[in-house]
Amino acid sequence: MRGNLYVVSSPAGAGKTTIVNLLLQELPSLRRIVTYTTRNRRKNEIDGMDYVFKTTEEFEVLIRQEAFLEYATVHGNYYGTPKREVFEYIDQGFDVVLVIDIQGMRQVKASFSQTITIFILPPSLEELIQRMRIRGENPEEIQKRLKTASLEFPAWRDYDYIVINDSLEKAKNEIKCIILSNRLRKSNFDPSQISDESLRSFLV
Repeated sequence: MRGNLYVVSSPAGAGKTTIVNLLLQELPSLRRIVTYTTRNRRKNEIDGMDYVFKTTEEFEVLIRQEAFLEYATVHGNYYGTPKREVFEYIDQGFDVVLVIDIQGMRQVKASFSQTITIFILPPSLEELIQRMRIRGENPEEIQKRLKTASLEFPAWRDYDYIVINDSLEKAKNEIKCIILSNRLRKSNFDPSQISDESLRSFLV
């Protein structure tokens, strides 16, 4: 059985990274792809685990080789999702999750139409602002992120599933249900999974 490709997006502070990290702990069939970037590595980051760090020249060679499923420039640095790793995992039967923005989702969907997309919303703007404060963001950063979020919210219509993160546990379980149910879709079923030969003969 081949795996599925998921894109999870949300405005900053809505909880996408936290939820995906919880799902990775609970679902052995789920894999997250490490993003390539040209930004400088921070002190506590591990190359190949947090990001794969590349020079601008190396990244642009990979662009010309069409090595990315999607890529973008953010604050003067490249970020991209490596295509080879995504489809290797899918072919091995793993589900793959990408935590990327709306622009990235549209690129991925254009390249791979079977992508399943999930958009996470906060329960309110007040709660979103509070989460940003807890993360230590200053008022200027919060206003900047709210401006970006106001442009992102209408994109919910472009996603397959909408999850409201009013409870971390509830939102995590809802996305877990989406992932598990899609593994049971008819398109993923292979009659060879049935061990009983008599039953299998009726299915082929």
